[in-house]
Amino acid sequence: MIKVMEYGKVPENRIFERSTSSRDVCDVVSAILADVKERGDQALRDYTLKFDGVAIDAIEVPKSEIKSAAEAMDEAFMDVLRKAADNIRDYHSRQKRESFVVSEKDGVVLGQKIVPVSVAGIYVPGGTAAYPSTVLMDTIPAKIAGVDQVVMVTPPGSDGKISQAVLAAAYVAGVDRIFRIGGAQAIAALAYGTETVPKADKIVGPGNIFVAEAKKEVSGIVGIDMIAGPSEILIIADGKSNPKVLAADMLSQAEHDRNASAVLITDSITLADAVADELEIQLNSLPREGIARASIESNGKIIIASSIDQAIEISDRIAPEHLEVCVDSPFDYLDKIRNAGSVFLGRNCPEALGDYLAGPNHTLPTSGTARFSSPLSVDDFIKKYQFTYYTKKALENVADDIALFARREGLEAHARSALARKTYEKEEAK
Repeated sequence: MIKVMEYGKVPENRIFERSTSSRDVCDVVSAILADVKERGDQALRDYTLKFDGVAIDAIEVPKSEIKSAAEAMDEAFMDVLRKAADNIRDYHSRQKRESFVVSEKDGVVLGQKIVPVSVAGIYVPGGTAAYPSTVLMDTIPAKIAGVDQVVMVTPPGSDGKISQAVLAAAYVAGVDRIFRIGGAQAIAALAYGTETVPKADKIVGPGNIFVAEAKKEVSGIVGIDMIAGPSEILIIADGKSNPKVLAADMLSQAEHDRNASAVLITDSITLADAVADELEIQLNSLPREGIARASIESNGKIIIASSIDQAIEISDRIAPEHLEVCVDSPFDYLDKIRNAGSVFLGRNCPEALGDYLAGPNHTLPTSGTARFSSPLSVDDFIKKYQFTYYTKKALENVADDIALFARREGLEAHARSALARKTYEKEEAK
């Protein structure tokens, strides 16, 4: 049964606590990273046999297999994939940045260049489910950014093959290369490169605790998007909301993972009780009942707030991955929300809409990191460099200022460098 609590009448740590894993994976992951760095492809084959129970010879999926999967896929699903891809592409194309040049001062040109990373590594989870949606969400922004090569890693099934739906999505999104490896070993391959897997400049995409720890450990050697934790949904709802709809939305995240969290904040005790009852009813008919029930019982909460405004304040402290605002006039509250990964407004906007079709990204900050982190975007696949040009006269105009500043910092060589051109030119003229 889900926990129901009234804000202000229970200790705050019960309101704001999150699921944590007691498993110490650091040593395991560190050993895997070092082994893959040392032994390359052979280590990948060994770990795939050990963790996935599959002996693989060819690590890379042939392009012909990717194309065949798309051609064999039923047309209804291919249509949905293309529709989702179009929406994702349209939304993310608006994020593209432009380089700029400033030349307002005489003899001075300043600017910033936007350039894509060369190789982007996309991690697509496997295990208990296949995620073609993640393929689209992580690949399309990279393509819009202009990344030269998008490579995807994903664990194989028991037959050694990749999900046909995942391959079809990769075909639609334009993934360049695919490798049948998962877990920390796949992150290691992207971070260090192997005989077969190219070294990536940036690794993005969600994964289990081993993947998250591996991304954390290789960060700095390679860029990463974020350290993703378990899935989260927080729903703010008033008393007019339909408890059956709210329960369905909460379970949409609970079925992801036993450590996932589903939270409802409402100003109606009647609604809270109705949702709690409805969760039990819907759980009984859910195919992934075991996972969803464990999530609801361990991490689920219904919080009673005094008002919708207070509900938003509580939500901002939690900083959820997904936030639904189920009220009649949701835009009245939009400017009050500061901390959330993706916000779904109104009574007709289930979080699942964002998972698959709407267009905004579903790779989102979790575990409260929405306080300072953002959804995956085109920005994750670009970098910037700046440039400066001064004419001789323009430098002469500011050389003394630079020297004064440098000497106040005790850096005489900096000062002499700023003055050197003028100084040495005078000496040569004598």
